[in-house]
Amino acid sequence: MVDYAVLVASAVLYAVGIVAQSVAARRAGNRPGTGLGLLARLAADRLYLLGFAGQAGGFALAFFARAKLPLYLVQAASSSAIGLATVFGVAVLGWRIRGAEAATLVLLAAGLVALAGSSSASVASDLSPAGVAVLAVVVLGTGLAMIPAGRTGAFLPSAVLSGVAFAVVAVASRTLAHRDLLALPGIPLTWLMLAAAVLGQAAMAGALQRGPAAAVVATADATTIVLASVTGIAVLGDHVLAGREPWVAAGLAVVVSGVLLLGLQSRASALDVVREPA
Repeated sequence: MVDYAVLVASAVLYAVGIVAQSVAARRAGNRPGTGLGLLARLAADRLYLLGFAGQAGGFALAFFARAKLPLYLVQAASSSAIGLATVFGVAVLGWRIRGAEAATLVLLAAGLVALAGSSSASVASDLSPAGVAVLAVVVLGTGLAMIPAGRTGAFLPSAVLSGVAFAVVAVASRTLAHRDLLALPGIPLTWLMLAAAVLGQAAMAGALQRGPAAAVVATADATTIVLASVTGIAVLGDHVLAGREPWVAAGLAVVVSGVLLLGLQSRASALDVVREPA
């Protein structure tokens, strides 16, 4: 039960981070800059720093949860932050929600229940040197791809790249979470994970500057869920309760669909209501 409570707290912090970062990125929308340059400028914005603190706190809690829980559950729970932000806005701030969005939130919750009911605790297998090399190539490729993606007027390329980078963070942290914290600085995979986290934040900042916050986060989250979940089961030895494999497949499909639907419904979503005009 403690692990599940940590997941819920992680999602709450992620939700705070999403809202704060989206407002800050939109506030900088009429000023030039993309990628790492935009991220450096936003670092002077207190609201963005609040959002970053929420993201960092959410990551820290999710990191500890990954020590025992499979990636397909942790990533799905973390991605529920977009739904939590909507619920919070409706219940506390009086934001309006359409019937389709309410139905999507129910769908998202059902998927999370299916995943929680099929998950089995385990310690991840260590990545081989070849596996670490593959992650390094993915991080390098993501960084290079951010250059042309940042020059387009569309948010989708940067949002997808953000999801890829955060998938690397998820995979790396799953293999590191059971290690002694004091030993982490001496492990090369730790620095690769941090590099991927910076790239993910930079790509996310660029995407938020150009597109609706809910759609950006939904695209990135869906990408991360799929890539991390498949890698966790196929490479890291994430466990599924016997006979519950169909539950995992169905739960992931429902969660990814729910996240993307919230993004498509972003015009009236809570996240876009709180945006400031560009």
